[in-house]
Amino acid sequence: MQTDLITEMTPSQAFAKLGLSLPPAPLPLGVYKPYLIDGKYLYVSGHGPVQDDKSLIIGRIGQDMDIEQGKLAARQVGLTILSTITTHVGSLDKVKRVIKILGMVNCTSDFERHPYVINGCSELFAKIWGEENGIGVRSAVGMGTLPDNIPVEIEALFELA
Repeated sequence: MQTDLITEMTPSQAFAKLGLSLPPAPLPLGVYKPYLIDGKYLYVSGHGPVQDDKSLIIGRIGQDMDIEQGKLAARQVGLTILSTITTHVGSLDKVKRVIKILGMVNCTSDFERHPYVINGCSELFAKIWGEENGIGVRSAVGMGTLPDNIPVEIEALFELA
């Protein structure tokens, strides 16, 4: 029955029901575009965990933070991606579905639960677009380092409505 409620709500309504806030959409700190629309596809560049005060969550999973803090950081990356969508595309309702997520985890060499961490973002998207449209294909990989020592970076591809 929960899934039925989600499919009757728009993505914006589903997000509002979660009671979460969006951080400011980040500006590019290099030579790239934060998003690109090509026909019916929305490509979102790699995003980090921007907080409401514009600061980044920092740290390496398995060293500076535990797996649950890493999962929350991945959810924060998801919120940052949603902020980019609402800022530049206008509304979450303009996205039909999630196609692909690439999640990169800054972790110690013995850490093996990258998919669990990236679930923080995937679960958020599933709550917004429902299980059918909010869950796409995905990769979750470990990295020796990420920019500014962020714990998670995620890039995504969406289909526009």
